Amino acid sequence: MTGGLFELAVVILIAAALGIVAKLLRQPIILAYLVTGICIGYFGFFNIQNGEVFSVFSDLGIMFLLFLVGLEINYTSLRLVGKTSLFVGLGQVTITTLFGYMIAIWLGFIPLHALYIAITLMFSSTVIVVKLLSDKGDFNSLYGKISVGILLIQDIIAIIILVILAGIQGTGGTIAWGSLLLTLLKGGVLFATIVWLGRKFFPPLFDRIARSQELLFLTSLAWLFFLAAIVSKIGFSVEIAGFLAGLALANSSEHFEISYRVRSLRDFFILIFFVILGSSAVISNFSGLTVPIIVFSLFVLIGNPLIILVIMGFLGHRRRTGFLTGVALAQVSEFSLVLAAFGLKLGHITDQVVTLITSVGIITIALSSYLIVYGERIYQSIEHILKFFERKKIKELEYSERGGEKSIVLIGGHRTGESLALGLPRKDLLIIDFDPDVIKKLKAKGYEVIYGDASDDEVLYNARIEDAKLVISTNPLLEDNIMVAKKIRSLSKKPKLVLRADTEKDAKILYEYGADYVLLPNFTAGQYLGKTIALSPEMEILHHLKENDLALMKRIDT
Repeated sequence: MTGGLFELAVVILIAAALGIVAKLLRQPIILAYLVTGICIGYFGFFNIQNGEVFSVFSDLGIMFLLFLVGLEINYTSLRLVGKTSLFVGLGQVTITTLFGYMIAIWLGFIPLHALYIAITLMFSSTVIVVKLLSDKGDFNSLYGKISVGILLIQDIIAIIILVILAGIQGTGGTIAWGSLLLTLLKGGVLFATIVWLGRKFFPPLFDRIARSQELLFLTSLAWLFFLAAIVSKIGFSVEIAGFLAGLALANSSEHFEISYRVRSLRDFFILIFFVILGSSAVISNFSGLTVPIIVFSLFVLIGNPLIILVIMGFLGHRRRTGFLTGVALAQVSEFSLVLAAFGLKLGHITDQVVTLITSVGIITIALSSYLIVYGERIYQSIEHILKFFERKKIKELEYSERGGEKSIVLIGGHRTGESLALGLPRKDLLIIDFDPDVIKKLKAKGYEVIYGDASDDEVLYNARIEDAKLVISTNPLLEDNIMVAKKIRSLSKKPKLVLRADTEKDAKILYEYGADYVLLPNFTAGQYLGKTIALSPEMEILHHLKENDLALMKRIDT
């Protein structure tokens, strides 16, 4: 036990140190875990793959990971998987698998190995994409929603594949069609039961339990481990149990709180899984894998985005939307690594194939994070080349066609922007937003709106900012606001410019770029309330403020 604790301490210390480096380099933390395994395997500290405790921790990490993925797929969010996400998702999966298989055969892999390689290359990382899109502030953009929709399609396909592999595992690694059909039937019944529980049973139960945060956390874990025990008894893996347990709780109003509390457990246990996978890349023989690793990495980083760009262009989307969606999905998924480990356990693939998939995963995860973070800059530098991927009849024109001349242009129509819009004359106002749901809501209320990202010159052109007297941005992202300020500064006739910042440091930078006023919510709210109270020493003004705010909330909701 003492040795196990020492080894665990070494793993955590190395992972923490590399995690700091990854943070400084703006890399996802998963990369630090993989490199930790590589270091342990390369320097031969110990054989982490032989430890029973590490094996259990690894299984728990995947179970918690898929539990959180399941929690994200609540039934109201399934509408994100619209026609575009469905067509692009299925098209990308099919074409990527086909080309991946052909490339693998061309490189000399046997058909079964080539099929595993092709399947693992078709999945993108839900964890990484959602995290980076959230950090970038693009989670609710059109390309962000399409990306998440495609990821949901991929996740569902991955779960189906895991169910099939579980059926094959029960027959000793060979395909017995009767057993496989029975497994699919059991999986269908189990899935239908989980969906019913998630819609009818768990929401009212967890509404009562939620009064105690500790009990909510404990009950969620109890349900997860209970389902894992039941699912393992009927022949499925704990990975499937984790996903289904999360899916059952996804429709409860407490799923955000559950996700928040379970995330720390996931981060700890998933560390071991990726460390073990990273160490396998060193333990295995790299002989003859250099060229395949380079070819498949380029295929994922360049070929996959091109496939998505072509499909989205065919469906009538702008080249910018297709490009940003493509680069967001240009990495190998954690699901791919799970499937590779499953295939190795079944004896379908060798250590070398796992090493290949893991190596491609490390390379693509590292480079795709830069593609996502700097996607807008990359697009602007190659925009003219991508014109071939855009049809003349663009589907997004219903949101992005040129608006009429307005004296006020408001960038961002959600929350702060919507509150501002209620106080501005509607006839003089044009609103820009990149969230299609916000666009539809504002159009229903009679506002003139344009879909798009204000960092896109075409969107600012369509908004006729050169004719406006005032431009207001409620976007808190510094880089986007700097781009708007630069655009305003380049005009011969400059409108007044109001920008939003979240910190005093950002506010000073925006003033240097020419902002006439910078909205700092904490400053503005504090000054407003302080001056209001000073004008009403008896505090009767508080009642009027309350009534005004309630009336404003009612107007926003309707």
